[in-house]
Formats: sequence, structure tokens, C-alpha cells
Amino acid sequence: MKKIVIAVTALNAIDSPGPGVAVIRAIRDCRDIKARIIGLSYEALEPGLYMHDLVDKTYQIPYPSGGTDSLLSRLKYIHSKEKINLIIPNFDAELHNFIKLSPKLAEMGIRTFLPSLDQYDVRDKINLQKFGKKHQFLVPEDKLIHEFSEIKKMEKEIDFPIVVKGKFYDAIVARNLDQVEKAYYKISAKWGLPIILQEFIKGTEINIAILGDGKGNAISIVPMRKLYITDKGKAWAGISLEDQRLIELGQQFVKATNWPGGCELEVMLTDKGEPYIMEVNPRFPAWIYLTAAVGQNQPALLVKMAMGQEIKPLQQYSSGKMFIRYAWDLITDISEFQKISGMGEL
Repeated sequence: MKKIVIAVTALNAIDSPGPGVAVIRAIRDCRDIKARIIGLSYEALEPGLYMHDLVDKTYQIPYPSGGTDSLLSRLKYIHSKEKINLIIPNFDAELHNFIKLSPKLAEMGIRTFLPSLDQYDVRDKINLQKFGKKHQFLVPEDKLIHEFSEIKKMEKEIDFPIVVKGKFYDAIVARNLDQVEKAYYKISAKWGLPIILQEFIKGTEINIAILGDGKGNAISIVPMRKLYITDKGKAWAGISLEDQRLIELGQQFVKATNWPGGCELEVMLTDKGEPYIMEVNPRFPAWIYLTAAVGQNQPALLVKMAMGQEIKPLQQYSSGKMFIRYAWDLITDISEFQKISGMGEL
């Protein structure tokens, strides 16, 4: 493959990290791909944009709330400088804009490998229960809440504990009405309405990284069990699993949706071995580098498929491989911060 220019978003690396840095690491690990990596950042303090061994150049882009017109205008400018071949967006909140722009990006010569708006919407948290019933997946019961008075009216019906979830991110387990109220206002202030009240399912937390070809075939499926979880519910350590039930669940999801690109199933495996789908994230997870470590480099495979290569489904991977996330102090000069803050480029 000739050298290609790949733009990647989600370069933050806080306690709830974005997938961008892990996606770039995986692509860099693939000897078949020669790439110039362009970082697309929202904040001047996203650590990934200062990792010059991973990212060749970074541009700031407008927040997703700015809409498609401002994003397209900025991407046109960046494309005029960089001649981008492929964009890999990695934030839930930005995907809607990138999906809507994908035809125009294609006209510019910029490829994407994203679901359609219908595919994106069908697995949304708001529609998850309906999706599960249609395709016979185990999914917790839930209820959409648009104002707190609705919760007050159904207080006697709530079976505690219950999970309070935002429409994009965040999930808080509440054990009484006071905790529900605090969670409701905290999450709605950050992510807006509606809020989702979801049935609490007890079990072992499993995440499944999936890469689909858009034709109903799962190119790669790698399950991982969380070993250490942060106060935000994010995996800080995990281990790859060999479990045919989880592989089959991933295959069934891809077949039901014809999913193109990367996604993640968040699963709660009960003591009875029942896999409940808690969420479907429509992009690579932050722990996606583990797929490269176990022999199924999903970001690299996505790049190859997006560039037109035919990839056959992979079967083998190494179980028992662990990842442990860590933090370190990245040292840079104030002049670099001033450049990205003032000029929007680094």
C-alpha cells in the first residue's frame, strides 16, 4: 500500500480516554500501512496532539454542536493542506455529523468507513430495547425520562438499584430516589435530555470489540473482561477472553445490522451465563489496542477495507492477554500550546 494520509479524532487521554491514541498506535504497528497521521482535536490540552512520534500534525476542528457546515468548512481547509485519504472519527457525539458529511467527503476524495444514519440510530441507547426485542437479543428494560417529575410519579414502580444513563455517555447506579435525582441533574446538565433509566443487571462486565464489513460479516471479534474499573465505569485493565458465546453474539449483531466499521458491545454476563447487551457503542473503544496485541489489529484492518482491500474474517486470536492503562507526564513547550490555541494547528 502506498503512503496514505489518515485523520483521526479523540486524542484525549483523561480518566475516560478517547480511542484516538490507541487507534493510531495500532495503525502504526501495522507494517503493511505507511501513513501520515493527522490529529483532529477539539481541545488544546488533548495529550495526543503533543505525541509527535504518533501524530505528524494536528488541526483543531469545531465542536459537534457547531453542526455540519462549520465542520465541512474546516475539513476543506485541512484537506487543501494535507490531501486526506481517510478519516476515522472516534467520538459518539461527533459521528452524526461525520456520517451526514460522508457523501460530500467522498466527493472530495476523503474516504470513511461508517454506518448509515439508520444503522447508527437503530442501536442508540434510546432505541436499544426495541432493537433487542426485534432481533431477540437480551437487553435490560429501560424508560426514557424527559423531566424529573416523571420519575417522581413512578417512584413506587422503580426496582432499586437502577442505572441512570446519559444519551451519549455516563452511567450511575442509584440505590434510592435521592441518588436518582442527583444522577439525573448531573448527567442532564452535561449531555442533555432524555435521560435513560435502565434495569440493573448483576454479573460480570464484558466488552466486545467488533469490526464489520458492511455486508453482514464480522471481520474481527475480540471479547475482553474488565479487571479494574474506574469510578466512571471505564476499564483501566482487562484481559482477552476465549468464549464462543460472546463470539456468536458479536456475529449475530453484525448480521442483524450489516454493521460497517468498528463498534463495541458492552455486555453483562449473568451468573447463569446470559449475555445482556447494555450498550452498543458505534465506534472503536479506548482499549482497541488490545486487538492488535492479540493478533487481530482492528484499526489496521479498517484502514485496509476503507482503501478497497478485501479482508476475510479472522478466527484466531490470543486469549489471556492483559492490558493495564497508565498515566505519565508528557512534557512539551508552552510555544506548542500557544500554536494550537492561537492558530488551530500544530
